[in-house]
Amino acid sequence: MSNINDLVYPEMIKNLPDANIPFNGVHGKLFQGNDHQIIFFEIEPIGEVAEHSHGAQWGVVFEGEMDLTIDGVTKTYKNGDRYFIPSGIKHSANFKKRTQLMDFFEDKNRYFAK
Repeated sequence: MSNINDLVYPEMIKNLPDANIPFNGVHGKLFQGNDHQIIFFEIEPIGEVAEHSHGAQWGVVFEGEMDLTIDGVTKTYKNGDRYFIPSGIKHSANFKKRTQLMDFFEDKNRYFAK
């Protein structure tokens, strides 16, 4: 398994605090704003992330791919693809290969630094 330092991210992102993410095989770097946060993720092929909901989320895939189900509609997202999940909408994901992506969360306390 690689680590966040092996990713496509520049040094300024690699130097961000590690996010405390409660999923095995998921690592991230946290950029904390006053009313939002951004996580730069590395996700191993962990399979399914169960359906859940929270505040709005916008993201982009840098490398790899994921199947993302938003409000019952599943699409595959690959390098350069963007997605938006409105606040309160149920969604789930499936990761079959190593994927790097960035998520902008409307919720300022979605994740915390380790």
